[in-house]
Amino acid sequence: MIKSGSGPQYGQCDPLSGAQVDIWHCDALGIYSDVKDPSFNTIGKKFLRGYQITDAQGTAKFLTIYPGWYAGRTVHIHIKVRLAPGSKGTFEFTSQMYFEDSLSDHIHAGAPYAGNGKRTGRNQDDRIFRSGGEQLILTPTPTANGYA
Repeated sequence: MIKSGSGPQYGQCDPLSGAQVDIWHCDALGIYSDVKDPSFNTIGKKFLRGYQITDAQGTAKFLTIYPGWYAGRTVHIHIKVRLAPGSKGTFEFTSQMYFEDSLSDHIHAGAPYAGNGKRTGRNQDDRIFRSGGEQLILTPTPTANGYA
């Protein structure tokens, strides 16, 4: 749920309805779509990127895979929240969401993730995570078909 701050201390929050929420992340082997990298070129290909507009309760829901990893980074999902075009005022927030290392280790031990080898980046080793990432750790719940 995306919430807007109110008051000088932002101690209380109200749902932020009508906001555009974008997410993007790499695939199981650490490859992003629409990127040119020394080891791959996916320019023009669109996968694992999407956006939703929040509902009246400030909720946006996404169905995606568990992110892979690549050298120098821990497992993460990029997120950008902004007021939808035509809204009154402006607002934009860009960050990343993370997972507990133990869950990433468990998931990355299986196919197709294991094809990328053993993860080298842990949360506490990640320069971006160390700047507040503990506040943005997701806690997925196991389901019959994966995690929610």
